[in-house]
Amino acid sequence: MARIVAAFGSSHSIMLASQREDWQHGFRAIDPKNPHYYDRAGNRTSYDALLAQAPAEAESMVTPERMAERFDAAEVAMAALRRQIHAARLDVLLVVGDDQNELFRTTNNPAFAIYYGATIRNAKAELAPGDGWYKRARMARQEPEADRDYPVKADMAEWLIRQLCDRDFDIAAMDGLERGQFEGHAFSFIHRWYLQGTELPVIPVIVNTFDPPNQPTPRRCIQLGAALRELVQAYPEDLRVGVLASGGLSHFVVDEELDHGIIQALREKDMAWLAGLDPKQLQAGSSEIRNWLIAAEAVKELDLEWVSYVPGYRSPALTGTGLCFAAWRTLD
Repeated sequence: MARIVAAFGSSHSIMLASQREDWQHGFRAIDPKNPHYYDRAGNRTSYDALLAQAPAEAESMVTPERMAERFDAAEVAMAALRRQIHAARLDVLLVVGDDQNELFRTTNNPAFAIYYGATIRNAKAELAPGDGWYKRARMARQEPEADRDYPVKADMAEWLIRQLCDRDFDIAAMDGLERGQFEGHAFSFIHRWYLQGTELPVIPVIVNTFDPPNQPTPRRCIQLGAALRELVQAYPEDLRVGVLASGGLSHFVVDEELDHGIIQALREKDMAWLAGLDPKQLQAGSSEIRNWLIAAEAVKELDLEWVSYVPGYRSPALTGTGLCFAAWRTLD
């Protein structure tokens, strides 16, 4: 029988594909243009409103020196997580991530989807000599030389789709990509940063965290995680299975209180607290916390062993990302 032997979580923010100088100077210039701001209560707001409400010490929190320290901490955390993923000796990795108008559009946007094609494509980066730092960062999540097809554990993915539908989950099934499509950033980041040098098959579990009106509730995410745990354990092939949550934590406004609450609940396996999160708190980038809820319930028989948290402030309005990296104990 298959066994879930390891689990991981990683932010996939554009910050993590950027350079130190971009953290120090670039985001301060572009964050005032971001239209996707919600305050800590989950209400729509603006950069100017956030700046007006920022504490007096906010400017000192985003000096070039502080930004460089956070950049270095995130780099160290990603290197540590990469080593742990490679050391887990997995046969397949379920990657739980969101889609933001990459494979789906709001014209047709399922709450949950699973990809079961034999491979999934990531596209070659398209860069011109004059492209600025932000586009270079976005393109870093794509392939440097040519499109690449990454392996998928297709038979297991198809089996999971059928079994989940039998349990009354409405799962969109994808057996391939249309011309011009390629995997979304929640998945390409994992391939580019963590899975290079391996041929580890993945199963992309795609969640509409970002776009209303059909975002799944935290409670439904927990239910999906429980079903995935039970089904993986029932899968007849002898496999070492890992689960990885891609995205989060809070953004585009850093909410350290929420982030530390999430981390504490993960440590204590307090699924009731996670299921009871107010969906208003899970808007914009913070919506990706849903991916962690699914993964955490799926692997709740494992203990959270390692967490690195970097409050990624990047402007005096305290915009940015709560960058989080985590690993659950690996079973031998």
